[in-house]
Amino acid sequence: MAQARGFTVFLTGLSGAGKSTIADVLIADLAAAGREVSTLDGDIVREMLSSELSFSREHRDLNIRRIGWIAGELNRHGAAVVVAAIAPYDAAREEARALVERHGTFVLVHVATSLEVTERRDVKGLYARARAGEIAQFTGVSDAYELPSHPDVVVDGGAGTPAEAARQIVDHLTDRGLLA
Repeated sequence: MAQARGFTVFLTGLSGAGKSTIADVLIADLAAAGREVSTLDGDIVREMLSSELSFSREHRDLNIRRIGWIAGELNRHGAAVVVAAIAPYDAAREEARALVERHGTFVLVHVATSLEVTERRDVKGLYARARAGEIAQFTGVSDAYELPSHPDVVVDGGAGTPAEAARQIVDHLTDRGLLA
């Protein structure tokens, strides 16, 4: 039996946009469709693989390169990978795309939740701390979030449900022949 083509769904957006919540629903949907799924959550990758990195642009880019390389390696073996990472810089996201596309298909999903909504959610209190000057280089407040130049899917994490956003992504994967 032929191995299924590996693919990476890369969810990017502001802190609190809904990336991880949508990823959790998407992972369940992919598993229900018969795919084994690996996940690379930005917070966990930072803790387990990139704890030595700061939040400078250079280190953020390196972190996203690491994620892209790992996802590509998993794709090489036919895995489906779901990434949930802020990934604020477009060039780094495109570099991750290139690393994945050596071995699989890259699907960039912009979780386009407004800054107002993400600040209202602020479950970790990070926006309040950044606005108070306690956190330097905080994406959306004191550091840029560059809109994706080539998103494959755009979902609004501030409207609808995570299940509806995940359905949009599954529909896109099906349309591209990545899911039966």
